[in-house]
Amino acid sequence: MFSRREINLATLSLLALGGCARGGEDGDDGTAIIRLSDDEVKGLDPQKVSDLTSLRVAADQFEGLMRYTGTGEAEPGLAAAPECDGLIWRFALRPGLRFSDGAPITPEHFARGWQRLQASETASPTASLFDGIVSVTAQAPGNVVVRLSRPIPHLPYLLAHPAMAALPLHRIAAAGDRWTSDRPLVTSGPYRLTRWRLGDRIALEANPAWHGGAPAAPRIDWHPAEDKLAALRRFRGGMADTVSDIPPTRLNWARKALPGAVHVHPYAGTYYFAFNTRRPPFNDSRVRQALSMAVDRRWIARDLLGTGEEAATGLVPPALGGINADPLGNDPDRIRHLLSAAGYGPESPLRFTIRFNSGGDHRRIAVALAAMWRPYGVEAQLLNSEAQLHFAALRTGDFQLARSGWIADVPAAENFLAVHRSDAGAINYSGYADREYDRLVDAGMAGDDAALRAAELRLQRAAPILLLHFYVSRSLVAPDIGGWQDNGMNIHPSRLLNREPR
Repeated sequence: MFSRREINLATLSLLALGGCARGGEDGDDGTAIIRLSDDEVKGLDPQKVSDLTSLRVAADQFEGLMRYTGTGEAEPGLAAAPECDGLIWRFALRPGLRFSDGAPITPEHFARGWQRLQASETASPTASLFDGIVSVTAQAPGNVVVRLSRPIPHLPYLLAHPAMAALPLHRIAAAGDRWTSDRPLVTSGPYRLTRWRLGDRIALEANPAWHGGAPAAPRIDWHPAEDKLAALRRFRGGMADTVSDIPPTRLNWARKALPGAVHVHPYAGTYYFAFNTRRPPFNDSRVRQALSMAVDRRWIARDLLGTGEEAATGLVPPALGGINADPLGNDPDRIRHLLSAAGYGPESPLRFTIRFNSGGDHRRIAVALAAMWRPYGVEAQLLNSEAQLHFAALRTGDFQLARSGWIADVPAAENFLAVHRSDAGAINYSGYADREYDRLVDAGMAGDDAALRAAELRLQRAAPILLLHFYVSRSLVAPDIGGWQDNGMNIHPSRLLNREPR
């Protein structure tokens, strides 16, 4: 918790920045819309990134058959509205499409781009999202055909994902992985990258060949801002136009000091910690269940965070059809019995490390978890590391209990559940492996909603993840920025933003 003195000092620091002027930086004439992201971009190849920051920047530069609207829906992008015949979807490309360097965009770009996404040498972290797609082929004249193995109602959202966008294969063929070093970067969307300086900014300018014409904002600058308090200060000082997240401890202050700038909205994401089920103590489901039952999620969501989060005992957010039932309960006697049966008690305390990344509310939540478990003889130590190291440890299984979570790639329940399949690869951080769970998810993805619900309940009972709360988005948007629409996917394409006259 923060003391009153700390809050007052923070407020004075914010006020001191009130007279700071934007612009004046190298290459910035003051016309750019400056957007602060949660983290540094991890890469520029849309098929080789999976983090939100990289995908947001990729979506500004690369467009596919479909694209996202300002309300988080999918709409036709480089193609006209599709025609659907059972498991076959046909897309007619818009006429005269070109990449930013003038090269034509053809149906072959989507067929060959699909092959590249599936190739083992690409090692795409998002390839499994598209498992229901059998093939993407070019068909004259100017058509793209997508064949499915099963019905996928959310296919338009999948085709709006940057990994399915039109990529400059002529540059990739000529330069290999070095194609992302081109300046300006060759792109198919509304913007093209002209500069990337690590730790400082990514500068995007309007793509002169984009089929949609000139976007409202001729330039977008993305700046990394992992420190959320620093981001708030920059916004307060007029040095940023949008901020991806506000610290909960400053939300009430921001609402008073920055009238009209605060946007809070339910978000299709679930916050949880992952147990490493591959080795003791968390290869024992009794231990995982006991720790899950001992957590007061409502207190964490309502009192510790207090910005509209909803306590989560289910994985799928209610906005996507999740029921959020609690199959385990919170009986203290049952908790002690489970721990005792697993060999833990006053004479043999359960000891482990809670790992979490810097930023956000992760430390506060980890401290709260350790305090909630202490009455049961559990001794939890804290380990903090920066985000890149943290998620590298998750991918390699170098942790005991670690901060994790999932934000929807597409608005579908199976997108949350498929992450925990035994064959999901490195993104299945917990290492949970259960054939019956896999079977239920498969049946659900084939259209059996009851199977999806059964899969979620089975996951809840096995407790490979410690579910805590559903996300809300907490954004800051400058009053003179138009085109921003709050939505459950928290998608805000830069092409729709504009600076309105004051």
